[in-house]
Amino acid sequence: MKIRNRIALQFTVIVASILVTFSVLVYSVSANFREEEFNDRLYNKAITTCRFLVMVKEVDVDLLHIIDKNTLTTLIDENVLVFNRENRLIYTGGDSIFLQYDHDLLEMIRREGEIEMYQGENQLVGFLYEEGDEPLVVLASANDKFGNAKLHNLRQTLWWSLSIGIGLTVLLSIHFAGNSLRPISEINDQISSITAKNLKQRLPEANSYDEIGQLASNFNDVLSKLEQAFEKQRSFVYHASHELRTPLAALKSEIQLAEKRMADHAEAGEVFSNLSSDTERLISITNSLLLFARSLEDLGQVQMERVRIEDVLFSAKKELQFANAGSIVHIDYANLPEDENHTLVEGNEELLKRVCLNLMDNACKYSECRTVTVTIRTDKSYCYLLFEDEGIGISEDDLPHVFDVFYRGGNAIGHDGFGIGLSICQRIVEIHGGKILVLSKLNQGSRFSVQLRHI
Repeated sequence: MKIRNRIALQFTVIVASILVTFSVLVYSVSANFREEEFNDRLYNKAITTCRFLVMVKEVDVDLLHIIDKNTLTTLIDENVLVFNRENRLIYTGGDSIFLQYDHDLLEMIRREGEIEMYQGENQLVGFLYEEGDEPLVVLASANDKFGNAKLHNLRQTLWWSLSIGIGLTVLLSIHFAGNSLRPISEINDQISSITAKNLKQRLPEANSYDEIGQLASNFNDVLSKLEQAFEKQRSFVYHASHELRTPLAALKSEIQLAEKRMADHAEAGEVFSNLSSDTERLISITNSLLLFARSLEDLGQVQMERVRIEDVLFSAKKELQFANAGSIVHIDYANLPEDENHTLVEGNEELLKRVCLNLMDNACKYSECRTVTVTIRTDKSYCYLLFEDEGIGISEDDLPHVFDVFYRGGNAIGHDGFGIGLSICQRIVEIHGGKILVLSKLNQGSRFSVQLRHI
């Protein structure tokens, strides 16, 4: 789960818990207040009835019924029952069918003095009235439909308010979490665009006092250190290779000269021949390292122009066959381009020729028939170059490492090479914004695919 969603979820849970707690508290307080207030009304109604019945001699039972029915405090489904010492009913107010009682209930009121309870939907209060000649047990019951209606409205209001509140909380939490984490998302996007080709790029440090600003600052420090390390590595390889070329060239000339002078001495001639071969190998390694160092240069230092892929392939074929007369290169189209610009790419002709030359040379070098088939395929966006051979192939264990510097497969031992050519090819293709992929099976050949965006 993304941090934004996690923050939004946690914030929603917290706010929802607060809203639910607040709503339950409000409803509980309101329900308790309604119940107590209605019980007080029942109690006052019953007290008034008893006082009329006991203290006002001029009021008889019939008149008291009339007063009960016309008083302003008339309740819904009200019942008032008055019992004497012998539990005989001496007064009935309202419709007694709504009130149920028995001997045990009356005795409990005498013991406790006052009770409050529910009978179905009706509230019931009972108390012992002792202001007259004898103690009376009074029961008053009624249904607070108006209060319950208001409580129902309150419950509906709280429910809808809670639902809307939680919904708004979800939307606002997602919005504010997204805004709060947007700088991190921007930093993440910028970090994903930083590669070894653009280590000079830095993250913006808008506010160095907050955590995001400190993160950007620390990451920029790491980038600076990485850039220095890459620059030192590039500089070392370049200068070391460059400085080695002159003495190696001089050494080669001296060995060749000594070899001519010692032509009459067979043993010495063999030694100088081996020295010449080893020197030639050192010169090849040095030249490869120098080319690799140059391939590590920034894209801005490579001159780009419009290059026709066919011209690059035929130029590389000509150079390969001039150096290795036995190499056979077949070049063909998988499909005829719909537009002549589909084989036109933005790039450096010499670097692209180096890629094609290396891949052709490898295919011929590791194949007994010394043959490579190059196929050009295009679509609306890309131009593809497929280099296929029927050589020794690459094992599954070696495939993930074929583009590593100085890495050579176990079955490549005995063939010329230093394990640098494919690394150079990959770097050059990346400089041109393309991709290079390989498919291979041991002893069945290999296929290298170069993908470049055309004009």
